Amino acid sequence: MKIRLLLDEDVHLSLGQALSKRGYDAVHVQEIQRKGYSDREQLEFAITQSRCLVTFNVKDFVLLHNEFIISGQGHWGIFVSAQIPIGEALRRILIVLNTTSVEQIRNQIKFL
Repeated sequence: MKIRLLLDEDVHLSLGQALSKRGYDAVHVQEIQRKGYSDREQLEFAITQSRCLVTFNVKDFVLLHNEFIISGQGHWGIFVSAQIPIGEALRRILIVLNTTSVEQIRNQIKFL
């Protein structure tokens, strides 16, 4: 099973499209009318969809990750990065997707 991605609203919209063109199951929150939801709501939605969340909102999602793990609530993984250009974001995500399994990213936070 491949890692499925949900891209947060602070991530480039076209990044999801670039990943999809390369055969990955990636959807941007804007494409599914989820823009404006809280960070917690986005992560909870990602969990219901068995998706790893991708965000440039490092601080808030590190805190959410810690809260979820401490409370025993798992997630499908979180990729975090400082705001970077789309080409660099795509390169870094592809490296992780090609070297990491669903099992390895589950309940983990990965800094791109």
